[in-house]
Amino acid sequence: MIARPSSSQAPFVAVAGLSARMLAQSAARAGLRVAALDIFGDRDTREASAIWFDVSGPASHGLCIDGARLVDALQRVTRLPNLLGWIGTSGIEPLARELLDARGLPRLIGNSPEATAAVREPERFFALLDALHIAHPAVSFTVPEVLHGWLFKRAHGCGGTHIEGADSLGRGALSSLSSEKRGYFQRHSAGRSVSALFIGARGEVSILGFAEQLTCALGNLPFVHAGAVGPIELPPRVVAQVHEAVSALCAHAGLTGINSCDFLLDGDAIQLLEINARPSSTMTLYETVWPHAWPRGLLACHIDACRRGRLPDPAPTHAAWRAGQQVLFSPRRFVVSQAFSDACLHDPACRDVPMPDTLVEAGQPVCTLVVRAPTLAEVHRALALQREAVLERIETCHEPDYAFIHCHS
Repeated sequence: MIARPSSSQAPFVAVAGLSARMLAQSAARAGLRVAALDIFGDRDTREASAIWFDVSGPASHGLCIDGARLVDALQRVTRLPNLLGWIGTSGIEPLARELLDARGLPRLIGNSPEATAAVREPERFFALLDALHIAHPAVSFTVPEVLHGWLFKRAHGCGGTHIEGADSLGRGALSSLSSEKRGYFQRHSAGRSVSALFIGARGEVSILGFAEQLTCALGNLPFVHAGAVGPIELPPRVVAQVHEAVSALCAHAGLTGINSCDFLLDGDAIQLLEINARPSSTMTLYETVWPHAWPRGLLACHIDACRRGRLPDPAPTHAAWRAGQQVLFSPRRFVVSQAFSDACLHDPACRDVPMPDTLVEAGQPVCTLVVRAPTLAEVHRALALQREAVLERIETCHEPDYAFIHCHS
């Protein structure tokens, strides 16, 4: 645990996930004091927070949250003055049962366990989609006879790290995994990967925006989440289909607050992939493009929807800017130098800035790049340029006698 002094009498809110930076910054924008619980403890996360808790799991398990440490940190958070509650983001899903069984936790500001289970437990979710006549790629809960063309998805994963080609795993491993109900099979389908950020309250739904998802291949993982660009404009017929689908899901599952919906878009046809029943990283895009639309930030809107049943003003119909965010994965193993960390911290396009002396393994995230430009094409170009600048920084900002000016691009 790391705390920094604060004389503010503003309420506290706790935010927890693999990375809490986005929620911490949005909460700070709303004038709230933040207790951040995550596995990275990045510099900008700590700057936005009054207190930070390390909830990382063993290094041998990869980048994951330790359930016992998370529960302990949340129990300690309950002692903070004027605490509104806690909000979860990506990485919390595998710990749903552990959190449900724990005692003495602060109030969850978000979906109830039952609402989350309705859209996160695969058998329940796809049965609900079928009952509501919402299209989705074919799924199977037993091993398909022909593995080619099928994906295996672990039930409680996130960020694409839970998706593998079924034929890359082997029939023996798949039989074991499926018999233990640790995942399901989904037909690999064509289409543009799109995300809708929406907010629900008292049965009503407002879509905040649409974004195109960015993915990359890492080892045996073909669809690792690498960011998003948006807002993107979709035909009215598509917008209507998505709104109808998320409205029906909110009504039947009882979803509230900010959630996101991932779907494939092929022409004017949509196929729903999954619902993330918690605030999504695409919040950053809309807060970047429309900074004045929600003056206290989108996390404040989430809290209002959950605690007061109040929806925010609709998103503007026109965006003069587009935004992009992209996770930069490290091409090699390296230790973050003070010069590298300082250069990234002072670079307005860098978020999730690692602390000096952090060991970053090959394939692990280094930071997140966030850019804004008038068009989507310019956003993609700006992301590519920024990516090259930070990759160069990895190679040059490692000697202790390098001056900051030599490292800053």
